[in-house]
Amino acid sequence: MSKIIVVGANHAGTAAIKTILGNYPNNEVIVYDRNSNISFLGCGMALWIGNQISKPDGLFYADKASLESMGAKVHMEADVHNIDFDNKKVFIKLADGTEVEDNYDKLILATGSLPIIPPIPGKDLENVQQVKLYQNAQEVIDKLQDPNIKNITVVGAGYIGVELAEAFERHGKNVTMVDIAETCLPAYYDKEFTDLMKKNLADHNINLEFGQAVKELKGENGKVTTVVTDKKEIPADMVILSIGFRPNNNLGKDNLELFKNGAYLVNKKQETSVKDVYAIGDCATVFDNSIDNTSYIALATNAVRSGIVAAHNAAGTEIESIGVQGSNGICIYDLKMVSTGITVAKAEKLGIEVEYTDFEDTQKPAFIETSNPNVKLRIVYDKNTRVVLGAQMASEYDMSMGIHMFSLAIQEKVTIDRLALLDIFFLPHFNQPYNYITMAAISAK
Repeated sequence: MSKIIVVGANHAGTAAIKTILGNYPNNEVIVYDRNSNISFLGCGMALWIGNQISKPDGLFYADKASLESMGAKVHMEADVHNIDFDNKKVFIKLADGTEVEDNYDKLILATGSLPIIPPIPGKDLENVQQVKLYQNAQEVIDKLQDPNIKNITVVGAGYIGVELAEAFERHGKNVTMVDIAETCLPAYYDKEFTDLMKKNLADHNINLEFGQAVKELKGENGKVTTVVTDKKEIPADMVILSIGFRPNNNLGKDNLELFKNGAYLVNKKQETSVKDVYAIGDCATVFDNSIDNTSYIALATNAVRSGIVAAHNAAGTEIESIGVQGSNGICIYDLKMVSTGITVAKAEKLGIEVEYTDFEDTQKPAFIETSNPNVKLRIVYDKNTRVVLGAQMASEYDMSMGIHMFSLAIQEKVTIDRLALLDIFFLPHFNQPYNYITMAAISAK
C-alpha cells in the first residue's frame, strides 16, 4: 500500500485518481486542488458562453463527492505552495488560511497550464478577461448582460479564440479578432485549410485583423476602451486575451528536469527526473509519434491518457504510453475541421522532408438528393519512408471519425501506399465507392 498525493484534479488528475482507486483500492489517495471545482470541460465553455447550451452543469464530469465515494481524500481550495522532494513532503495552505504539511510515497503533479498574459500596458483594466476556468466563463457571461458592452476584441486566433469569437457574435456583438500571425489555427492546419476558416469567420461578420501585434490597451475610468496594435486602434468594450498557455511548473521548476518550454520532462511512464514523482497533463511533455520525439501538446485527451499511465505506474504496475498524435478538432458555425499529426508547414520548420496529397469530393455519390457537402482532405507523409505523418480534413459534413483512422495510421507507421489499399466499405447512405480517403492515397506521388 502506498500513500499517493495528487496535486491538481482536473482532466489528468481526475483520470489518475479514478484509475488508482478503481484498480488499486488499497492505496491511500490524497488530493489537493486550489480551485473550488474540478473536471471543468473548458472545451465546452464557448458553447455555454454562446448560449448553444443553456447551463454549465454538463461540463463537469466529476466532483469532490464522487471522488470521495471512491475512497479519495479531497481538499478543495487548497494551495500546494512548496514541495520538499528530498523528504517527500508537500506544504499546503488550506481555504481557511491554515498551513499544513503532508508526506507521500508517490507524488503525481497535475498542475495544468496558466494563461500567457502579454506584458502590455492596460492589461489590468476592467473588462480585460482571460477565459480558462469555470469562474472566468461565468464572469464573462455575467458581463455580457451589460448593454454597454458592444465591441469585443479577441486577441489570439487559436482554438479558444476562434470559438469565443463565434460565441460573442451569437450574442450580436461586434467582434474583432487580432493575431500577430497572418491567419487563424496555424498550429493545426496548413494555409489551404486556415483559409476556409478565415472565410467562415468573415462570412459571419467577424472582423479579422491578422498580421498585427497588440501594443497597448487604452481605457477610461478604469475600463478598457481601445486595443492599440502596430497598425491601428480598435474600439473595445471587452478584450479577451487568448494568446495561449504555458505549463504550470511553479512547484518543481528548480528541482525537476524541464523541457524547452518549461514543461516537466517525463518518460513514457510519466516519470519525472525525480524518483517517485510523476507529471501529467498540461504541465508535462508527451511523446509525439508523428515526429518520433518528445514534444508538448496540451489537449484534454492527452491529459486523460497521461493520468491513466501515471496512475498504474504509481500503484506498482509498469506500463508505458504508446505516444500521441495530437488529434484535435473544431466546429465553428457549420464548418468542421479535424487534424492529427503534423502539417506541411510544421514539417518544414522541423526539417522533415514530406510530401502531401490532397483530394476533395462529396461525401456521398452524386445521385444522393439530400444534403451532400464536400469533404477536403490532406494527407502528409514522409518523403523517404512514405509513412503517414499527418492529416487534415474539413467539411460541413461530420466526417470527424475519419481522423481516428489517420491517428492510428501515424501511431502504427502505416505508409501512404498501404493506406491506398485499405478495406473501406461502401454504401451510398454513407460514402462513395472511390471515396476521398482512397483517392487521396492513390493519387499520392
